[in-house]
Amino acid sequence: MKFTRLALAATLAAASAGFAGSAFAQEQFIPLLSYRTGAYAPNGIPWANGKQDYLKLVNERDGGINGVKIAYEECETGYATDRGVECYERLKSKPFVAAFDPQATGITFALTEKAPVDKIPLITLGYGLSIAKDGNAFPWNFPFMGSYWTGADILIQHIAKKAGGLDKLKGKKIALIYHDSPFGKEPIPLLQERAKMHGFELQLLPVTAPGVEQKATWLQLRQSRPDYALLWGWGVMNSTALKEAQATGFPRDKLYGVWWAGAEPDVRDVGEGAKGYQALALNGFGQNTKVAQDVLKYVHDKKAGSGPRDEVGSVLYTRGMIISMLTVEAIRTAQEKFGKGKPMTGEQVRWGYENLNLTEARLKELGFDEVMRPLKTSCGDHMGSSWARIHTWDGKKWNMGSDWYQADDKVIDPMIKEHADKYLADKKIARRTDCK
Repeated sequence: MKFTRLALAATLAAASAGFAGSAFAQEQFIPLLSYRTGAYAPNGIPWANGKQDYLKLVNERDGGINGVKIAYEECETGYATDRGVECYERLKSKPFVAAFDPQATGITFALTEKAPVDKIPLITLGYGLSIAKDGNAFPWNFPFMGSYWTGADILIQHIAKKAGGLDKLKGKKIALIYHDSPFGKEPIPLLQERAKMHGFELQLLPVTAPGVEQKATWLQLRQSRPDYALLWGWGVMNSTALKEAQATGFPRDKLYGVWWAGAEPDVRDVGEGAKGYQALALNGFGQNTKVAQDVLKYVHDKKAGSGPRDEVGSVLYTRGMIISMLTVEAIRTAQEKFGKGKPMTGEQVRWGYENLNLTEARLKELGFDEVMRPLKTSCGDHMGSSWARIHTWDGKKWNMGSDWYQADDKVIDPMIKEHADKYLADKKIARRTDCK
């Protein structure tokens, strides 16, 4: 009798666990790595809030993705690579993990060899490995919308346009003030290639993380007197650099930032002192976009926003929404092939990432038509587009330039092939054979 009761209890417990697992399995899980603490928090917070609020929007407004609700869990990395890896290891075993957005280039480097083993894609919009555009070499990495090579290329194009042509760069000096980390070092090969092509001198000035002490760097800059300077910073490094530029008298209209140095937290505390500073704009922004209005209506009006209401539509918040949107649309695309109304595995989401076709009409339906340009991927092209604009700080707000620039594939693609082949050879990895 005792055995029968124990067996019955065990059976009921197993059935209950199975039912709970089945119910949970109907949700699509999206892990959210973030950093809300530390030196990079002012930039990391709006980025994280945008990612989370868009998922809330899809659940509240749409009932999920074809009926599949989105589950998510945030994990604090503090921008530290070891903590990012810990978050990945803890969250990767959740049922139906869609993808990871490492939210840091260093963490991306650390996860690039783990993702193929775990069969979970990495979405690295505007950051990560520049050579990961090559989907034949990096089947699980997706540097959507641009890399540090495309960003550096566009900045050189913009500077050349203002100077009167690429030939006018000969004999000029361009300084790169960069975060001394994988992130900051990533654009160097492209800039070195462009320097050889056009005859300008490239000066490399590393800044020790997090970048609160830059006086020695700006003393070097004042002594070398470059014609232009590029700022490859993040977090507190950016506002510090702009304050030092003001203190040393370096013309702010000769200083150009990457798209991670062109948001509100970078210039807000500097104000008029940063007037004339220009930076890459990977995406549009503002509260008047359709997607921002939907977030205000369906999320913030219901007191469910992840942060303050006035943050919605800011530069990094909008970028966070784009990241979540691309993952949601990859899941939706995968469902068309593998089953509507079902949660997708990491492998299936990878297929969705490789078959995205966000036309202008589709972006308008999603409310992102004023935010980004159309994007189309393939198994060989994991970037999808490489367009960006330049916006300028007028002392109080960012003003978007009208010119769109596209990175020059004739310069970048051969470099990607060369460096990807070297990476594969060093790691003893073969190119994929299933990509046609």
